[in-house]
Amino acid sequence: MNADQKMRQSTSASAYGGRAGTGARDGDPPVRMRRFWSVRRVPAGIVALVIAAVSGLLLYDMAAVRSGRPAMRWREWLADELASRPLDDAWIMGGAAALAALGVLMVVLALAPGLRGLLPMRPPGTGTGTGAEAEVGAGPGKGVEAGAGTGGAVRAGIDRTSAGLVLRDRAMEVPGVRSARVDVGRRRVRARALAHFRDLDEVRADLDAALHEGIRQLGLARRPALSVRVRRSAKSKG
Repeated sequence: MNADQKMRQSTSASAYGGRAGTGARDGDPPVRMRRFWSVRRVPAGIVALVIAAVSGLLLYDMAAVRSGRPAMRWREWLADELASRPLDDAWIMGGAAALAALGVLMVVLALAPGLRGLLPMRPPGTGTGTGAEAEVGAGPGKGVEAGAGTGGAVRAGIDRTSAGLVLRDRAMEVPGVRSARVDVGRRRVRARALAHFRDLDEVRADLDAALHEGIRQLGLARRPALSVRVRRSAKSKG
């Protein structure tokens, strides 16, 4: 990277530890919170309807054959194909592999919690949760959701998109930031900003501190690492 590129881009990547001079208590240990589980009513309903339709069709065909009527053509064709093709046939092995993969996928999806877009928040009284209660009361739309946990305790979570909007507003308050984009993942927050004045390293340092404080005030159970990149527009010469 040449000198001109260094002047036009400044980056930083940091995980949460102690940050001297920022006033943010980033050294608080993470809180173990179970992720929110998806109810999956629609997928379960679709699978149940498909199984019921196929089972009903087979039952009807078997009852028709028992009563002396001919079997359906598709079942006769399928029975002939299965009886005539050997087990090492490519179509037989490919169909078996596809069905096995589909079964494994359904088991994995059933055991996975889902709701990857919802980040668990700290319960009240565990470390720095001062921002969590405020977000629960003033969440944008459906950005913050709450559910009852074990023992009647309330569990809160914030949508990743809403958290990104909150942090983006924080980034836009930093002097020198012209535009910003913040992507919130489950383990890392990536901030990309465009500066139009001030030194890039100074803008990046202020943006890093502002976003650290913003993430702390979100009250997440597990605070993600932060990656900040600041660059200057190609048209700007400041």
